[in-house]
Amino acid sequence: MRWSDLLRMSASSLKRRKLRTFLTVLGVVIGTASIVVMISLGLGLQQAMYEQVEQSGGTRSITVTGKQSGGMVYYSYGMSGMETEESDKYITDEAIEELRALEHVESAEPVLNVQGLALKGNYEGYLDIYGMTPQGLANLNLELEPGGTLPDPESPELQLVFGNMVIENFYEKGTGRGYWETGEYPDIDLKNDSIFLILDQDSYYASQNTASMGVSDISGEGGDSSADTPKTAKKYVVNACGIVAGGTEEYNSSSYSVYCDIDRLKESLQKEFRGRAIPGQPTTQSGKPYSKFVYSSATVLADDMNNVEELSQTIRSLGFDAYSNIEYIDSMRSQFAMVQAVLGGIGAVSLLVAAIGIANTMMMSIYERTKEIGVMKVIGCGLGNIRQMFLLEAAFIGFIGGVVGNLLSLILSAVINTLVSGENMGFSGNISYIPVWLVLASLGFAVLVGMAAGYFPALRAMRLSPLAAIRNE
Repeated sequence: MRWSDLLRMSASSLKRRKLRTFLTVLGVVIGTASIVVMISLGLGLQQAMYEQVEQSGGTRSITVTGKQSGGMVYYSYGMSGMETEESDKYITDEAIEELRALEHVESAEPVLNVQGLALKGNYEGYLDIYGMTPQGLANLNLELEPGGTLPDPESPELQLVFGNMVIENFYEKGTGRGYWETGEYPDIDLKNDSIFLILDQDSYYASQNTASMGVSDISGEGGDSSADTPKTAKKYVVNACGIVAGGTEEYNSSSYSVYCDIDRLKESLQKEFRGRAIPGQPTTQSGKPYSKFVYSSATVLADDMNNVEELSQTIRSLGFDAYSNIEYIDSMRSQFAMVQAVLGGIGAVSLLVAAIGIANTMMMSIYERTKEIGVMKVIGCGLGNIRQMFLLEAAFIGFIGGVVGNLLSLILSAVINTLVSGENMGFSGNISYIPVWLVLASLGFAVLVGMAAGYFPALRAMRLSPLAAIRNE
């Protein structure tokens, strides 16, 4: 019997029993949609993780930290958010050159992290500032609002790139009330307004306290007030050269960070703290500034993702601590695999029920078509053809249910992403993500389940006695 005949007879049999076929297909639709939607939730979380990794340097990036200094604890900027262990060496210019000389290193750039205080009118706010080289800033792949640019290394002024949610860090001077208390953004245009930046916060607050108390209250009547008057902190006028894209409602790994050119930041710090130790910089036992400038961390970019782990081990052998996004991905990948397995298992229960429905439908079809099967055997139809015919019917049910189930899952995924934003759960992107391979895999799985459910009914049809089948009424 030709395949075209088998296909025609299988389709004709399903059409004759429309209601029963519809209900059986409906079970496959629900089962397929359940599996796809459940797995898509786990894939959505995984996709959000990959997007965050790309925003923080990608899979080739390695964050290198050195010995802590000045009692400060350095944190890796970007993805990790993890405290690094104590290392043996400071990250200096010599250390950067040592890292650049390693095999498989495409670039090694220093990072200087300082805290600043911004003033604008009646508002002030704390800034988390990262001084980086032009190459280091380019490696971040920052997406800026239209018209924005990265800091010009040739500019004599300190140019800043503000994260898209930095405005939330500003508050009123007198009341201390800001966005988090009032729900309203301060009346500041970071893109166009000039602001004052204070790097020496201790001197600034000391002078503020002195002004409020009065110098005579501190020095004492008849005392030398000039000796007790604290140093006045310099106010640097700075402007934004760019704002990270996304608006105030779209969080990303750079939303609360401020970026600038590292050389301009070093110059400003050295001028501000001339003759004194810069906060965060190491000092000698006598309290004098360390002879070399120490960076908070360094970002190393490997030439290939496959060399990241080996390069990290080499960096650790030099006395530094190294952390890569590959390690983060590996640690999270196993967790996501468990989540997807659990979610997929929940959805598979529905498809298992649908498989039972397919088997029941095929068994009922055999009982109803016993005489037809007997006639086919008598006229010489092979047992293999009879088996193929019933397996094709089951495969048809699985295929139709898989196609409709995938269409339904795409609709449900769109509804979920519309009603539930990933930002509400602490990450950017959609909560549900359905790749093409998942659609194809679920369709193939639905067909396979249908054929598996129809296998034993097909065997039963093969084993029917031709004479007994013809006599059946």
